[in-house]
Amino acid sequence: MPHSESRFDVIIVGGGPAGSSTAFALSRAGARVLVLDRATFPRSKPCAEYLSPQASRLLSVMGALDAVEHAGAAHLAGMTIRAPNGATLRGDFVGQHGFHAFRDRGLALRRTKLDPLLLACAQNAGAELRQGVRVADVERDTTGRVTGVRVLDENGATQAHHAPLVIGADGLRSVVARRLALAHTSRFWPRRIALVAHYENFGDVGDWGEMHVEKGVGYVGLAAVDGGLTNVAMVVPNSAARAVSNDRTAFFEQWLRDRPQLAPRVANARRVTPVLATGPFASHARRAWAPGVALVGDAADFFDPFTGEGIYSALRGGELLAPFALQALGASTAEQSDAALRDYDRARHTEFRGKWMVEKLIGAAVAYAPAMNYFSRTLEARKDMADLLVGVCGDFIPAREVLRPGYAFNLFRPNA
Repeated sequence: MPHSESRFDVIIVGGGPAGSSTAFALSRAGARVLVLDRATFPRSKPCAEYLSPQASRLLSVMGALDAVEHAGAAHLAGMTIRAPNGATLRGDFVGQHGFHAFRDRGLALRRTKLDPLLLACAQNAGAELRQGVRVADVERDTTGRVTGVRVLDENGATQAHHAPLVIGADGLRSVVARRLALAHTSRFWPRRIALVAHYENFGDVGDWGEMHVEKGVGYVGLAAVDGGLTNVAMVVPNSAARAVSNDRTAFFEQWLRDRPQLAPRVANARRVTPVLATGPFASHARRAWAPGVALVGDAADFFDPFTGEGIYSALRGGELLAPFALQALGASTAEQSDAALRDYDRARHTEFRGKWMVEKLIGAAVAYAPAMNYFSRTLEARKDMADLLVGVCGDFIPAREVLRPGYAFNLFRPNA
């Protein structure tokens, strides 16, 4: 029989940004929180490592913003996007659209530095962190309600941790979501995988993040991060999975050398971290709750990394979940607890629905080169429209601003 431990209000599976944000908010409100993660921090994580301008508000709330700055985070003024035909548009976070972010620049910091800083904020608020702990399953009562998690130690022995609420913040391959059959992979959107590494001396990387879209073979994002390094995040179709699995490093480096606009820039660069892989994407949960459980961050939804807002969504998701989780904990009946978690799922859809639509529209354009070429020519000529789109992706302009009929009309109008 597994040993059982029960002295927490909430168990959070996953210590990344979503888990840290949720743990911070709940602990600050007085909940007894246990965070479990199979990794030992700091740990490398395949990620574009970009924090949108509005993410700084969430970092500030957690008390992490100054620490992120002191850790050497790079500043990003906006994004440039190169289409397959070479058309290049640039969108700035500071524009004439009348919208203002918490700060006028984005940040970029390696996850080996960011994640421990965020976890420290959660711990300072009162959360308990246990690292190197593998969650194998959820615990359920006779009604099917989740009552905790089951973990494996290094000897294969199991231990049960019980709590009234379990939160799955364990990413794209969430154990919590899979054990409850909540995870779902879309059949209708392109499935892609990502490869990420860091380089020294990658040529001509400035204050703007870059996205280079190639016909039929994916895209690559470039951005300065701390320590004078460049994050190189490549996303390729799932059809490349066999070549990637054979030798991901060779595939990654050859892909860069095969792009005429990138080959000279990578020629004198030195890769300083291993090539990490993740995916495939286009994953979402049927719903972000079940009796006794809530999902947050990538565990609940991850479509495609092109817009680079995964860290913001994780941090904001934790902040959004916390009051509903507290309501569930304070409920006098299971039905009332479930109603609070159901309300969280509705609030999550209200919060992110517009951005999901924008992500899917961009993802469709990226997958179809003629569309990407056409729209890029328009946005290259209309910087006001490019600034608006980049501001939506920067999380400080409402998605409705680029979903309006007028924006679409100008986007499709020849020679706009």
